[in-house]
Amino acid sequence: MHAWRAPRAFDGHRFLPGGATVLVEGERIVGVEPADFAVPHDCPVTAYDATLLPGLVDAHVHLVSDGSVGALERVGVQDDDAIDAQVARSLAAQAAAGVTTVRDLGDRGYRTLPFRDAPGPATPRVVAAGPPITTPGGHCHYLGGEAATDAELTAAVHERADRGVDLVKVMAGGGFLTPGSDMIGAQFAVEALRLVVVTAHDRGLPVLAHAHSAVAIEVALAAGVDGIEHFTGVTADGAVLSDDLLERTAAAGVVVDPTMGNDPAVLALLPTPPPAVVAIMARVGLDIEAFFAQRYVDVGRMRSHGVRVVPGVDAGAAPTKAHGNAWRAVLDLATAGWPLAEALAAGTSGAADACGLAAETGVLRPGLAADLLVVDGDLAADPTALGRPVEVMVRGVPLSA
Repeated sequence: MHAWRAPRAFDGHRFLPGGATVLVEGERIVGVEPADFAVPHDCPVTAYDATLLPGLVDAHVHLVSDGSVGALERVGVQDDDAIDAQVARSLAAQAAAGVTTVRDLGDRGYRTLPFRDAPGPATPRVVAAGPPITTPGGHCHYLGGEAATDAELTAAVHERADRGVDLVKVMAGGGFLTPGSDMIGAQFAVEALRLVVVTAHDRGLPVLAHAHSAVAIEVALAAGVDGIEHFTGVTADGAVLSDDLLERTAAAGVVVDPTMGNDPAVLALLPTPPPAVVAIMARVGLDIEAFFAQRYVDVGRMRSHGVRVVPGVDAGAAPTKAHGNAWRAVLDLATAGWPLAEALAAGTSGAADACGLAAETGVLRPGLAADLLVVDGDLAADPTALGRPVEVMVRGVPLSA
């Protein structure tokens, strides 16, 4: 047994006024005590003048992609060795930034599953969806998940269940990175998407829907999905999320991931967004600055309407969305008006619960995995400290070990 100690701590739900001494044995937390707790004489203590909290959870990543322009599309023509090498690099970058769990929502060939089933030392745990289900030529079709007929959709779900995925991801609408996909409408009718949901639920799997457009969001809600990614509300008149839509989303208990966490410094260095993105923005009457400003407003409205929100980045999808940006997605909630403790809870205990891991990680509690993050300074006074990791522990193994 050994202990990590800090005078300031956040336990996954609240800041602890007395700091914390977290006792770890093997992969598990065996005790959580105040910072001045007298540990057994034979228990080594590592003390930090910093803030101690659970490791972060990024609820939306693409481990197969490095985030450079066109990287996700290139996965469609890469061999397995190249994909595996990138998955390993992505996981290393996530761990270095304090992320101890990721939910992968789109790979090719189920290449993330071996990393989930046989993780390396101090490697973030992986919740994996495999290739996303999409229409022929639809968003991310190059990842190999195309299906059109009822028989094909049913077979696609069973294939994923048989391969052992943790959830099913379906592209309810088009995407910014797939030219020609429908960003205003929906890729599937309600009946088709409901078939996916019913089949997946029968196999014990939740379903998450990619939906930027308001129409696709409505289809996903009507089909009974468990979560909606992006939830932008794109219409021909711009991004529009009505109060009624937010109320119905909250009432349905659907979990929303607005996929923020963009790095503004990288955005400023980009000469222009990708041409496909520029074309779509022009079509709906938005520029990139107005788009991001509207996102902050809408995420604040999600909270006020009681929508359950978890922060994910869509890491690997674009240059602004690096692996390890989960801390930015958490702070974006705070920028949108969330109290800091609520934003931190969303990115730790809340996201762990949304990933089906509430009994495993996300909280400083005896019996849970020793997934710990130490950040420089007083996080309660300086939220940007979340982006300054000092040490990370994943399942009891320090990253520096």
